[in-house]
Amino acid sequence: MSEIIFDKSVFENAKSWPFEEARKIASRKQVQEKGFALLETGYGPSGLPHIGTFGEVARTTYVRHAFECLTGLKTKLYAFSDDCDGLRKVPDNIPNKEMVAKFLGFPLIEVPDPFECHKSFGQHNNNKLMEFLDFFGFDYEFQSSADWYRSGRFNEVLLNILRNHKEILSIMLATLREERAATYSPFLPISPKTGRVLQVSVDQYNVNDGTIIFRDEDGTLTELPVTDGHCKLQWKVDWAARWTVFDVDYEMCGKDLIDSVKVSSKICKVLGGNPPVGFSYELFLDEEGKKISKSKGNGISVDDWLRYAPQESLANFMFASPKSAKKLYFDVIPKQIDDYTTHLKNYETQETAKRIDNPVWHIHNGKPPVSESDISYSLLLNLVSVCNTDDRNVLWGFIKKYIKNATPENMPFLDKLVGCAINYYQDFVKDNKSYAVPNEIQKAALLDLLDELNKLNGNEDAAKIQEIVFEIGKKHPFENLKSWFYTLYSTLFGQESGPRMGSFIALYGIDGTKKLIETALNRTEK
Repeated sequence: MSEIIFDKSVFENAKSWPFEEARKIASRKQVQEKGFALLETGYGPSGLPHIGTFGEVARTTYVRHAFECLTGLKTKLYAFSDDCDGLRKVPDNIPNKEMVAKFLGFPLIEVPDPFECHKSFGQHNNNKLMEFLDFFGFDYEFQSSADWYRSGRFNEVLLNILRNHKEILSIMLATLREERAATYSPFLPISPKTGRVLQVSVDQYNVNDGTIIFRDEDGTLTELPVTDGHCKLQWKVDWAARWTVFDVDYEMCGKDLIDSVKVSSKICKVLGGNPPVGFSYELFLDEEGKKISKSKGNGISVDDWLRYAPQESLANFMFASPKSAKKLYFDVIPKQIDDYTTHLKNYETQETAKRIDNPVWHIHNGKPPVSESDISYSLLLNLVSVCNTDDRNVLWGFIKKYIKNATPENMPFLDKLVGCAINYYQDFVKDNKSYAVPNEIQKAALLDLLDELNKLNGNEDAAKIQEIVFEIGKKHPFENLKSWFYTLYSTLFGQESGPRMGSFIALYGIDGTKKLIETALNRTEK
């Protein structure tokens, strides 16, 4: 579908959350003065990019596009990697852990690469981040903490922090436990003897000389410049420094960092900067309700998701209700695909004002494609289930009967869904199917459905068949229609849930469905 040109008033009245965020950015005085807006996302390269990384960049991109449409101004997106940070622990999901363990405390850019393909672990993960963002087509400018520190481009703000260290300390110490406060300094010196990033107290701040004095790991008093990569900043101070130097207008973060945003904002103001606007999104949880972690590798990886669903469905998951906590495990995938395809289908007939609040408008940067078919992912899953096949050609045989002139070539998105459905069935459904034996009430209803299907000539559409299924459920003494559909799913598919039966019967065929019913009726208790 070609891009639709919207009147500016449509953007001004948009209600979707990216436009709400875009209005916050547009209200900043310096944005108008600069003539553009700078958005930032942060990345800690102590682990590989994960699904939360995708979520933060995708959501920021939605806001970025909304801002450009709302104001007509340009934007930049910095993807900032804190690769100068010290390695605090060995990630669970890497090889050569013993080798990496010897470099605890070293800047990530100096830790050897456990994958043995880059000069350092930090460089490896930076490269993975860029590959990751490029794969999804994000538009960004990569920024390296090590580059900024070592090139001297942070020198001015580092000296500014040194000059204002007392005020910054007063802000930070009020937030720390007594034990931590006793040794806290905004500066983390990098030991000239060991190369480690040191969490040590500073004995003296020499503002005129631009240096600090501290005790190195061997106990000797050591004087270091705060500039040119000899020190790095504690992360909340570092965050404030970035906001000040880059003049960041927008940055979002997880809900767990709300207090950190407040502290960094105060420090940013001390440095003469204007803290960015943004919002805090809820964290993703794994199947056990625990926060997903890039070092632990729990939850679903992006590769996992893309095995079972196209990337558009992942984008849809990230767009929906970012301030609501969501569990991120395999059971959510089918619904996200069907939600995405429903939004895409609805977009074609929606009035103009509602189109830009439709998730697909944001997901596709204002240019949603044309919906290919009304075949849902749940429908495909059940087709795979009853066919019990991993052969795409078998499934396309049914699809071609259902959709005239359909081919994998002219329906590439549907073909992708077919492959994903096969993978999902093989990995999650096949070994867990358990067919129910119908009781007398259920048998009577199934016999009634079989009788009605015998009366059809095969030309009826899905809506007509669905109506017949509904009427049979109403005729029989089920507690409610939900119980009737549960009967169909559990006896015909061996599952607790399933698709619209009218659509399934139209796709699978009346004769095939009759055989499923006959099999169910003849099933006995083991």
